[in-house]
Amino acid sequence: MTSPAAGAAQASESSSAAGTGLGAELWRLAAAAENAEWESGAAQTRLVRHWCRSQGLAGAQIYHRDGGPVAAWGVLGTRERSLERGLILYYAAADDAARDDDPGGGEGTTPEEHDLAGVLAIGLRLRELADELKDRKFQDNYNVVTLQAVYDVGLAIASTLNLEELTEEILLRAVSLLDARRGAFYLLDEERRLALAGTIGGGAREAIDAPPAGFDEAGIEAVAAGVMPDAEHSLAVPIEGDGGSGSVGLLVVADKESRTGVGPFAAADHRALSLFANQAAIALTNAKLHRQALEKERLEREVELAAEIQRNILPAEMPTAGCFETVGWSRPSRQVGGDYFGSLRFAGSRRGLVVADVTGKGMPAALLVSTLDSALRLLVDDGRLGGEATEAELSAELFVRLNKHIVESSASNRFITLILAEIDPRNRAVRYLNAGHNPGLLVRGNAEVTPLPASGLPLGLLPTASYRVEPVEMGPGDLLCLYSDGITECESLDGEEYGQERLEDFLRSRRERPLSEIVDAIDADVRRFGAGLPQGDDQTVVLIRWVRGS
Repeated sequence: MTSPAAGAAQASESSSAAGTGLGAELWRLAAAAENAEWESGAAQTRLVRHWCRSQGLAGAQIYHRDGGPVAAWGVLGTRERSLERGLILYYAAADDAARDDDPGGGEGTTPEEHDLAGVLAIGLRLRELADELKDRKFQDNYNVVTLQAVYDVGLAIASTLNLEELTEEILLRAVSLLDARRGAFYLLDEERRLALAGTIGGGAREAIDAPPAGFDEAGIEAVAAGVMPDAEHSLAVPIEGDGGSGSVGLLVVADKESRTGVGPFAAADHRALSLFANQAAIALTNAKLHRQALEKERLEREVELAAEIQRNILPAEMPTAGCFETVGWSRPSRQVGGDYFGSLRFAGSRRGLVVADVTGKGMPAALLVSTLDSALRLLVDDGRLGGEATEAELSAELFVRLNKHIVESSASNRFITLILAEIDPRNRAVRYLNAGHNPGLLVRGNAEVTPLPASGLPLGLLPTASYRVEPVEMGPGDLLCLYSDGITECESLDGEEYGQERLEDFLRSRRERPLSEIVDAIDADVRRFGAGLPQGDDQTVVLIRWVRGS
């Protein structure tokens, strides 16, 4: 194998006047050396040895300006001389007394010394390049191993969707990846503090303040130093959220294992931990999304169950009582709603038709609707007063007791408006009770409309509220409409409400139509008025009509 120094040797020999002597021999020796000999330093040592023997020197060493010896022969002397490319030549004469004139320095420098310096300079550079190449190969191999480890770790944690298990796995893998003795994993809480989610090796603080300026390099170093105060060396990287939402956590490792105990972390360790932190961020996002999906699925099941319960509470169809025909309809603004309608059977053959509206929407309102329904039915079954109490007094007392129950069983900011129409087929009498609800609308056969205003406070406002049952003069062909405010408060595109007056006009114009057609027409007209906008409130209608000829 031809040495890379061969070309330089040939150039030197061609430029030498004689082409013989020690200088030429040194160049020939250099040209004959193998690459491995230059890389190991053997060729340099051979040249120094040959030169020392030719000069009668006991020994010499060649030093690089920034390092240790690169070639040596014999013993180290006390004289030195700076040569090219940072080489320093130390040599000792075989007979120091005979060489006090310093034959190796000053004007006495021989061409052979220059040749030696040139050859060794080339050799030194070859060795430097070989060392750099080895370092780069080692670093490349290390990077490949590190990337593979990070990839394998990323796959391992990505398969964990349990958030608590994932935080433990991330911490364990990070400590193993960096050969660290200790570690800590922090997640950002609602107060913008880093709360400890897990630790290995102990000694980590329970919570630390996030850097005011964010997770820049200086802020990270300051935080890392304070996480485990008794650690000798620490390394920290932020866990970045998805979509550029900023850092959501911090991963810290401390005290890297070394042959002498613990040591600092290298730049390659920082890169590896940063790559791992990216994998951890993705895994955390997946785990959080999985938890959210499970929670959403659970809530949807609960809402569907509540909707089914509410559908069972509301009557499939309203009863006919003697000369009175009835119909009811309701549409919640969500899957479950706060509107209620139903039919109650009082003592004798009396019937009570009810429309109620619970404050709020969604699940809380639906729960109070269920409470209202069960309480109404229990109180009706137990609604007996002694003495000569009238039927009206019985109904009023029932709602006094119902009000107390709602006050005791619901939150202070919850109440219920309710309107009840009580019909008695025996004497065709009609009475009503309005607990803070929208006025019922009595549409007579001659198209005159009479509102039925409130006769008491909404249920659940005051524990001592009282209620009155008022009579209603209703004759054949008359139509009574009970409704919730979702009908009259439906808004158009420009914010105008449907309103009570529009509902009255609508009922006048269709008072003779079958009840089911009137309900369908109200639904269609309100939808048209709202121009397809999402409902702001639940909508309910109950219609009662005294059938003509009965």
